[in-house]
Amino acid sequence: MNENNSRVRFPLMALAMLALLAAMWGGLLRIGWQWPTLRPGLLMAHGPLIVSGFLGTVIGLERAVALSASFKSQRWTYAGPLLSGLGALTLVVGVPGWPGPLLMTLGSLGLVAVFVVIVRRQPALFTGVMALGALAWLVGNGLWLAGWPVYRVTLWWAGFLILTIAGERLELARLLRLSGAIRAAFLVAIGLLLAGLLVTVVAFDLGMRLTGVGMIALALWLLRYDIARHTVRKTGLARFIAACLLSGYVWLGAGGLMGLIFGGVPAGPRYDAMLHAIFLGFVFSMIFGHAPIIFPAVLGIPIAYHPTFYAPLILLHLSLLLRVAGDLAGWFPGRQWGGLLNAVIILLFLGNTARVARKSGDR
Repeated sequence: MNENNSRVRFPLMALAMLALLAAMWGGLLRIGWQWPTLRPGLLMAHGPLIVSGFLGTVIGLERAVALSASFKSQRWTYAGPLLSGLGALTLVVGVPGWPGPLLMTLGSLGLVAVFVVIVRRQPALFTGVMALGALAWLVGNGLWLAGWPVYRVTLWWAGFLILTIAGERLELARLLRLSGAIRAAFLVAIGLLLAGLLVTVVAFDLGMRLTGVGMIALALWLLRYDIARHTVRKTGLARFIAACLLSGYVWLGAGGLMGLIFGGVPAGPRYDAMLHAIFLGFVFSMIFGHAPIIFPAVLGIPIAYHPTFYAPLILLHLSLLLRVAGDLAGWFPGRQWGGLLNAVIILLFLGNTARVARKSGDR
């Protein structure tokens, strides 16, 4: 990685990490830990910081790096993650009003522009699905900028991540030479998910239930047809990534089932259980699995596989089970301690990844 690239990528990743840390602090305050508030608005910024500030910036950065590597003179692609990262910074420092939502909306527009280029140069079902994910992020951010409450747009943000991951997995599933019927089943699941998102705009409860059906269908498809079913029989990094993926799909199905049963709950323990099954159980399992690939590609830092990668993954699932059980059983200490352990384990994951990366670099 040349020096000019590093000057862009490291600061953008730093903004994403700042958003993650601030979001976790705000999340712990939301579930009742009596710690310094830092600033009152941080509690309400928890969701936007996680999705747009952290995940949106990282995904935008990864796409920018990939596009720049394939096609020269694509520096404009870094505008999206820069804008979403700056939007996160405004939320963290407490700039009031529209600047944060506007910057994040512009950041998601930047990712849509990147996928317009990608789809034009590589028209395929998987690139189209990922482009729809970027569009879902833009719609969610646009509704948030327009003043919609966070609970009404969270599903659009979830759709962004689910569609992005589903498109990536479909790309790798091509190695299995899937039949037309299997691909059609994938499209049905995606169609249900998208239909549910659209319905939420006019009928939130019905849209939530339909989106839940789409998530269940997609989780079942991924569990059955993802190449991870084959690579889990291998060793080393391939098996670890497959374990992350397959366990994450279970959480996606669980989140969809709760969405189907609970419907459009705007807040409370059921809302907490459903969203964190998706964003922690599903999305962070994907992050844990792909970190040894994404970090070297984006930052140029080698990361060799190490068996200690399994520790944060296992602990993440156990702590999330505690949190969800606390939510569903009305057991507040379980929810509270589960949430605290979620944050500690994410920090453990980051620390362990940095430790392994340092040793890999030494070698």
